[in-house]
This record gives sequence, structure tokens and C-alpha cells, in this order.
Amino acid sequence: MNTLRFVLSATALLAATSAMANVDNATLPEAVRVPEGHVQKAWTVGIGEVTYACREKADQPGSHAWTFVVPAATLYDAAKNVVGTYYGGPTWEARDGSKVTGKQLAIAPTSAGNLPLQLVKANPSVGEGRFAATTYIQRLNTVGGAAPAQGCDMAAVGKEVKVAYQADYVFYGAR
Repeated sequence: MNTLRFVLSATALLAATSAMANVDNATLPEAVRVPEGHVQKAWTVGIGEVTYACREKADQPGSHAWTFVVPAATLYDAAKNVVGTYYGGPTWEARDGSKVTGKQLAIAPTSAGNLPLQLVKANPSVGEGRFAATTYIQRLNTVGGAAPAQGCDMAAVGKEVKVAYQADYVFYGAR
């Protein structure tokens, strides 16, 4: 398996996000704004990697592209404590036993090389704790994680590449 990695400074990363206050949805692209009637209830920063696989495009036989496979990240709070994990589904699971999954509603582009911003509608959460009663999740302030720039052609089909990323995950609940 080919692995493309870049090092994110966890100290710089967490320092930049540790002062995060309430998100001002009015300043975000409309597509990823949380609807009225929901308030911010939790915030984490995820540091991890996204796995991509080189595959043939289903709608363009003979053409290939890096395809998103699965994310994996450790979630930290503002004090740099590990509070949970994020993985495919998408699923956010807290150390306190609470867990939430959801479905992507929208994305909004950000700067080159970074995952897009994202709005997820939460399914009913499991357990009590940090992620209980979550209604929406936003992915903001992304660094890295975009599909590899290296070629994906017939010779690369089947290869996987892991790309480091960091993002803020902001959790909302109904008022």
C-alpha cells in the first residue's frame, strides 16, 4: 500500500483551534449553515487521515480517479484532551459512550488541498454525554485531507493512499 503523509503540527493545530468560540453561521457559506432553531453544544478538533483508492470511474470506463474510502481521526477538546474518535459512517464516538451518525446534506469548497466544509444531519444519537441529542454536525477549518495530487491511472488501480488532515467538528442540538 502506498502511503502519502504530511506532518501536521498537533501543537500548532490545536493552538489555532483551542480558542474556538461559538460559530457564527452567518459568516459561513450558505450550504453548510445550520438551520435556525439549533444551538452549538459541543466542539472538537479531529486529527487523522483520509484513505483514498485509485479506481476506475463508474461513469467513464477507462478513466481513473482517487476515490474517498474512509476517514479516521482522534477527536480532541480545547484543552487538548482526547474525547473520542471519528470514523466511516460518518460516526463520531465519544469516550463517555455517546455516539452519533449522520448523513451529509451539503459541502462547500475551501482552499486547494483541503477537505471541503460539510454539513451533516444527525441520526438519533446513542447514549448520554457529549454527543447526546445532536441534530447537526459541521466540519469547518479543514487542513489537508484532499485527494492526492499524484496520478491515478491504470497502473495505480487498487493502490490506496492515506492523506493527513485536521478539521473542527461542531455539534448542534435543538433549542
